[in-house]
Amino acid sequence: MNIGKTVLITGANKGIGYETAKQLGDIGFTVLIGSRNEQSGREAVAKLANEGVEARLILLDVTNQSTIDSAVHQIKQEFSSLDVLINNAGVSLGGATPPSQFPLTDLKETYETNFFGLVAVTQALLPLLKKSPRGRIVNLSSGLGSLTYNSDPEHEHAQFNLLAYNSSKAAVNMLTVTLAKEFKDSPLKINSADPGFTATDLNGFTGPGSVQQAAAIVVRLATLHDDGPTGGFFDASGEVPW
Repeated sequence: MNIGKTVLITGANKGIGYETAKQLGDIGFTVLIGSRNEQSGREAVAKLANEGVEARLILLDVTNQSTIDSAVHQIKQEFSSLDVLINNAGVSLGGATPPSQFPLTDLKETYETNFFGLVAVTQALLPLLKKSPRGRIVNLSSGLGSLTYNSDPEHEHAQFNLLAYNSSKAAVNMLTVTLAKEFKDSPLKINSADPGFTATDLNGFTGPGSVQQAAAIVVRLATLHDDGPTGGFFDASGEVPW
């Protein structure tokens, strides 16, 4: 049922992005691997192809507008539309530096990738997503972006007092809400996904969750039926509080 459908995943050459590509490819999607590094992107495409997934490389650095423009042009020329955008690329800088001492350079660099780059990619691809009869946008967020969790001293997330990463994911959630309101009368569905504390190079592979588990909620939101939710925040267990 997904044959002919296309999905672009940013930062898809490794980690959760790569596993999401594999899972969507396994159910028939043509997967566009967004990667800022050509060699690692080609390696990911080749590995997916060996597993029977139809994959293409899209050179894409979310902090570089010229690569975003080139990606849009390539997708438009090859497919004319886009069915799913998964904003997966992200960074975590500054470590556990207290907020009062957090370097502005690290804060700005985090936002350039996690928020401004995500907005730039989304805005650029919206015309192609609107051409799809069932366009979907999934923004990779985090439970660490939940104000409810962060303000509860008893919650397990409260110990991770990370100014840049946490606030950038809260900003992503607000983008999800505002975009969903803008397109509430269209087929587009826009949601945030919390993949959980997953073992990736973002955290030095310290997370207890697997990429397979993390990708499952992303895939679920990418393949929502017409009566599915929009403007929400979800993990594997259900809705996550803002």
